[in-house]
Amino acid sequence: MKGIIFNLVEEVVTTAHGPAAWDAVLEGANLDGSYTSLGSYPDDDLLRLVGSASAALDLPPDDVVRAIGTGAIPLLADRYPHFFDGHSSTKSFLLTLNDIIHPEVKKLYPGSIVPDFTFGNGDESSLTIGYQSERKLCALAEGFIIGAAAHYGESVTLGQAACMNRGDDHCLIDCRFAPG
Repeated sequence: MKGIIFNLVEEVVTTAHGPAAWDAVLEGANLDGSYTSLGSYPDDDLLRLVGSASAALDLPPDDVVRAIGTGAIPLLADRYPHFFDGHSSTKSFLLTLNDIIHPEVKKLYPGSIVPDFTFGNGDESSLTIGYQSERKLCALAEGFIIGAAAHYGESVTLGQAACMNRGDDHCLIDCRFAPG
């Protein structure tokens, strides 16, 4: 996993809970926290950080991962505004993941492994997203969706008709958008 994800986790934790919380998460995960954005690190490091944060906050791991995704969007919007500019809705933004955002991520962070997305267009206020990744981090995708909705001044209701973590071969994330 690319270090940019670990950098985002650190920034989200530090912003929400302070630098001491990040140090405590690192200590609980028995990690040193020396992550460079272009470096590659074991997926297990992220799982250990999530487990440590989960124990410290007394939250389920998926809630921690979802909060990381939600908190990362404002940071990403500040760093990469060109990904967010030109969209007036969350749905419009999400539909660019495969064609614009992920190819650029691969250029910026060589060796990145990004999830595969498919999209089932509903009406103007809904979208079904197919998610497939060996990492099975659909909760992170949900967090990114929630954060993106907040960025565009919308609220979103999510459901999962299928989930890799429940044994399905892919996840289906149903999104319903409404004005914020």
